[in-house]
Amino acid sequence: MNSIEFENVSKQFTLHREKRNSFQERMVNLLRPRGETEKFWALRDVSFTLPAGETLGLVGHNGSGKSTTLKLITRILEPTSGSVRVRGRVSALLELGSGFHPDLTGRDNIYLNGSLLGFGRADMQRRVDGIIDFAELGPFIDTPVKHFSSGMYMRLGFAIATAVDPDIIITDEVLAVGDEAFQRKCMERMYKFRQEGRTILFVSHSLDSVRNLCTSAIWLDHGVLKAAGDPVSTIDAYLRQTNAQEYERLQRERLAERERLEAEREQLVAEDERQSEVLEPEPPTEEPTGPVNRWGSREIEITRVMFLDAHGHEASAFQTGDPLTVRVYYDAHEPVDDPVFGLALHHASGFHINGPNTRFGGLSLGRVRGRGYVDYTIDELPLLSGSYVLTAAIYDTTMAHPFDHHERMYSFVVQTSAIAERWGSVHIPARWSWKAA
Repeated sequence: MNSIEFENVSKQFTLHREKRNSFQERMVNLLRPRGETEKFWALRDVSFTLPAGETLGLVGHNGSGKSTTLKLITRILEPTSGSVRVRGRVSALLELGSGFHPDLTGRDNIYLNGSLLGFGRADMQRRVDGIIDFAELGPFIDTPVKHFSSGMYMRLGFAIATAVDPDIIITDEVLAVGDEAFQRKCMERMYKFRQEGRTILFVSHSLDSVRNLCTSAIWLDHGVLKAAGDPVSTIDAYLRQTNAQEYERLQRERLAERERLEAEREQLVAEDERQSEVLEPEPPTEEPTGPVNRWGSREIEITRVMFLDAHGHEASAFQTGDPLTVRVYYDAHEPVDDPVFGLALHHASGFHINGPNTRFGGLSLGRVRGRGYVDYTIDELPLLSGSYVLTAAIYDTTMAHPFDHHERMYSFVVQTSAIAERWGSVHIPARWSWKAA
């Protein structure tokens, strides 16, 4: 039996663009035609089912229709077309403090929320101590909730929602408000509910939580159902699109940065010409892309950094296990003895993964003149799915003096589909074995 059935559901909202600032303007315009409106489809022809006892994760960017889906299930909203069927008692935690009266105390709001869920005072009296204990609000439970912090709101709301023996539990991203210890406590309770065979609908931007907790997942994008199935394949499809969009954004930023640098260069040349100063021609170089975070004396400088795939083509997205070459182009404006080329690889979160250089790698360049490039090749990329940033630098032979240092100016993404491993940042080849006692 299915606990939730979505059948060809669409939801449309009407956006009114006319802005009326004062009460007088609103009264004057009551009898006038409404201003410009626009139809907005939050969901378009979405269909899915959630069998009883299963845990379903909803993933997608902000504005994809996840919260609208939850509000349709809880009857806060009605669909424009299609049908929504729900079987069982629903307990939902959709918005921070939803259902709370700000002037009532935390204890009074427990009874108020219980009555909204169909429980009498005697039923809630048996549950109130457990709710207060789980929410960790003992000293503050008789304080009006308008004085609560956002974390206290969330703890009380979650404690009530999960203490009323629901058949279906619906949680939105509000769990992100709590501290680390309370998030773990909430997840433990969710795992317990799953073991008890309750139906859970879980919305979170924490993809690891969706992978761990959920038995299936759906991906919504601008109100359209893009993928549905097991959590791993659904999340991988979502990440592939996210990575592609990130690549396009980075390309636009790089193009804009190039245009800005070119405009600045043209402006400087024009000013110098107006002052009738004779400039010696500088060797043409391609400006590095990305945000400017650069220093060094520039006797030899980095003119470009490229990420190359197995075929030698420039790319910004790679698969775990694929070859990857980092190519660093340089231009030595004067002879430089044995410069050291180095890289530093970081996860987008800031974690430093490694920092190779030509000196540690046993490559001596001798005296370098003019232009060229240095390659750093990884035969099998060990990185797992995620975004990564790269630092490229040229130092003197002592590695103390920077000729040109580009701090975290280059980025690429990694996707994981060829191997089963998903969590963490680095794939470590290993094997499992087992023997019964």
